[in-house]
Amino acid sequence: MESEQDIRWKPAVGSLMTRWAKEVNPQTVLPEYPRPQMVRDRWMNLNGLWDYAIRSIEVDEISEYDGTILVPFPVESALSGVHKSLLPNEKLWYRRGFSIPDLWKGHKLLLHFGAVDWKTEVWINKQKVGEHTGGYYPFTFDITEFLSDGDSENEIRVSVWDPTNTYGQERGKQTLHPKGLFYTAVSGIWQTVWIEPVPFQYISSFRLTPDIDAKELSIHVEAAGENKNMEVEAIAYEDGEIIASGRSRLGNILKLKLSNVRLWSPESPFLYDMTLRLMEDGEPVDTIASYFGMRKFSIEQYKDGLKRLCLNREPLFQQGVLDQGYWPDGLYTAPTDEALAYDVIMAKNLGFNMIRKHIKVEPARWYYHCDRLGVIVWQDMINGGGEWNNLHHLILPNFLSALKVKDNKYKALGREEKSNRERYRKELKEMIDALYNVPSIGMWVPFNEAWGQFDATETAEWVKDYDPTRPVDHASGWHDQEVGDIKSVHIYFRKLKMPKKINNRAVVISEYGGYSLLEKGHVWREGKGFGYKKCKTREGLNTAYAALINDQLQPLILRGVSAAVYTQLTDVETELNGILTYDREIIKIDSDLLKALHKGLIEGS
Repeated sequence: MESEQDIRWKPAVGSLMTRWAKEVNPQTVLPEYPRPQMVRDRWMNLNGLWDYAIRSIEVDEISEYDGTILVPFPVESALSGVHKSLLPNEKLWYRRGFSIPDLWKGHKLLLHFGAVDWKTEVWINKQKVGEHTGGYYPFTFDITEFLSDGDSENEIRVSVWDPTNTYGQERGKQTLHPKGLFYTAVSGIWQTVWIEPVPFQYISSFRLTPDIDAKELSIHVEAAGENKNMEVEAIAYEDGEIIASGRSRLGNILKLKLSNVRLWSPESPFLYDMTLRLMEDGEPVDTIASYFGMRKFSIEQYKDGLKRLCLNREPLFQQGVLDQGYWPDGLYTAPTDEALAYDVIMAKNLGFNMIRKHIKVEPARWYYHCDRLGVIVWQDMINGGGEWNNLHHLILPNFLSALKVKDNKYKALGREEKSNRERYRKELKEMIDALYNVPSIGMWVPFNEAWGQFDATETAEWVKDYDPTRPVDHASGWHDQEVGDIKSVHIYFRKLKMPKKINNRAVVISEYGGYSLLEKGHVWREGKGFGYKKCKTREGLNTAYAALINDQLQPLILRGVSAAVYTQLTDVETELNGILTYDREIIKIDSDLLKALHKGLIEGS
């Protein structure tokens, strides 16, 4: 029998769906704890049905709503139940009620948003709590003082303005007019919303820095509230047994010494469990559970004079796949946690040891799956600035690639406003802060294919200073400033070859391939398809891919190519160059062939 909530929600009809869509239940939407590296015992999931309305941007308050929306699916998605576009002259409004358990009274209450795209304003019981800009990173409000007294229900309201590709903000591949390389816009709440009770002094953030050479983990904890005379205690566990512990004053760096270190790698993705406690007068005030991995990403020069990417001091060829994190039914939001993990599992099972997360930042649980499964992640920064222009995105990289294009002419790529550049830097820091502790992240990529690129040299230097533990690909694809750790090239339409102007850097082919095959019945729009090399049959695609790996990529590894990223893991909307179809139902290239080819690359490097 259908519940009232089931009756109030149905996914939009006529859309391509994944197998997980039928598992979506309005009463238990994405019920998993959303922050695996910072876990507290008590929390309240606010995912589910909310009231929604779309109104003019001029409207500051509303009393009537248009219907219900299933949070956290973006309003444009089928799984939201709304499936409508949000225009730049409109705002999206949300409303729902919630009650606070009696046991939580006397605590601070924190309201967390995993991500909301783009400018978010929040009210509790008609009192404004705060606002946030940026579409990809978590943010939190202390709502304690805004809550109702006694047992009265509380109300949360959220308004979102999302200009998509009309304002120059960081937006990835979203556009109001999807075509080819650019996809359906994503607006509003698209990650889990939740509340947790915390003590009046609590751990607000921490940094974990592994050092395999010194056999130690450095821990720096920050706390909120009055924190005089507070201490931090850390306990590390290996297979449930305590193997290290330590205590230091809050604000100091605590170093845990580890003996017989078990290293994290794709072959053996071992994770240590950890407990962190905020202590006062010897008693725990706040406790969280976490985990960490001991690993080292570096670039080393070898006897042949070539620099190579290394993991744990050893060269490792990183056979990667581009992953854009789009879903036909949920757009940015995977239908279930099982679906979210599926893409990582498939990449691993197909012989890839690395995923380049392309122009998107995922929910924290995606990185947890990479950590536990053993997949290295190259993390792209979200692009903003101007839109596609033929000079910088077609003519210069493809026909005049020998020219060095300086990226301090801000107007050329839509970065003429200082506030726009400052917003990019703010969000770059937010990305690194949010993901710094993730063991699997092995590369930061600040700019891709000149989209909104500016001051890449200075940006890469800042990233290296802020996080010296990972290499930086300062300009993936083109507009290389001939500096930094990586010589990074994208090669489509042409035979793979060693690039010029390496300048004593590690060489990576950070995009290549893009071979496409249309699988009828599994496409976003029948009759529309885009790819870099079109194949007519699976047999033809298999043959072409094998030749690409054996005849073109394999010889370049011996000449110094350290990594290669194939485009791409899945089809995305009308872009049909995925190994998997957009609905994840068909693997276009034989899985045994992929595993054998990739094993040969990795083991032969």
